[in-house]
Amino acid sequence: MRWFVMLLLIVIFRSPGEGQKPLGGQEPNFATCLKGLPECDFSALSPDQLKQVGDASKKRNVDYCLEGRQICDPTRLTPAETNSVQIAWNRRNVERCSNGSAQCDPIRLNEKDTASVQTAFLQRNYEKCLMGAPSCDPMRLTAAQSIQMKNTSARRNLDRCLSGSSACDPTVLTPAEVASVHAASLRRNFDSCLQGLSKCDPLLLTESQVKQVKTEYERRNLNSCLYGLASCDPLQLNEAALNSAKAAYRSRNLEACKKGLPACDPTLLTSPELASVTSVFQLRRIKSTPKTEERKRSR
Repeated sequence: MRWFVMLLLIVIFRSPGEGQKPLGGQEPNFATCLKGLPECDFSALSPDQLKQVGDASKKRNVDYCLEGRQICDPTRLTPAETNSVQIAWNRRNVERCSNGSAQCDPIRLNEKDTASVQTAFLQRNYEKCLMGAPSCDPMRLTAAQSIQMKNTSARRNLDRCLSGSSACDPTVLTPAEVASVHAASLRRNFDSCLQGLSKCDPLLLTESQVKQVKTEYERRNLNSCLYGLASCDPLQLNEAALNSAKAAYRSRNLEACKKGLPACDPTLLTSPELASVTSVFQLRRIKSTPKTEERKRSR
């Protein structure tokens, strides 16, 4: 209030022409002052405008306090406003405590709020224990919750063991679960062998599985040889497969020679194949000749 009275006295006792501004220049300044901006010129305001600016400043301060902002000045609040701000602060504090926020002030909670916050904490702790979170406090669980947590933990461990996870703890598995995990491990190994993966352990395969893996390997190797891939192992081909691979190579060689590619090996061409390659090159020269002559004439 002191600054408001001083400003009012300045406006009342200043000389008639001192600091006078056109009305059109005062209105933007009045709007600036109402918003509480630093560009405000209080000396250019009328007494009524000063009152409105003061009311707006009080209103902003109340809003700041209700929102819990640091720029709140509680000394400017009326008793009714202080009560409203206190209610809003208590409500935010209860929410923070219920959510486990580090900004919670448990000392400011009443008996009813303390009970609800404690219930929320125990529920969060129970959910953390079910998820296997490190922050779980098993000592705060009820007997029923402890049993549920152990059952959930056992299911998670079984899932990890069945999928071959390194986080599996086989020491807590039941005999039936050990058998299931072992069977799953053998299936994964068989799949790895079928795909030709390096983690395949052939010593764990049954006689039937060895035959299937060998058949699948021969199929993959034949395809590699037929397409001329680097993974082809011709020494593993039987006579029929080797002949098929050679025929596929001769076909690829013929196409390479017709296209004039570096991969062409003309020594492997038969007389009819050499004749067809020659015919292709002759036809290519005939087609290119008219274009060459046309370019010469254009020059």
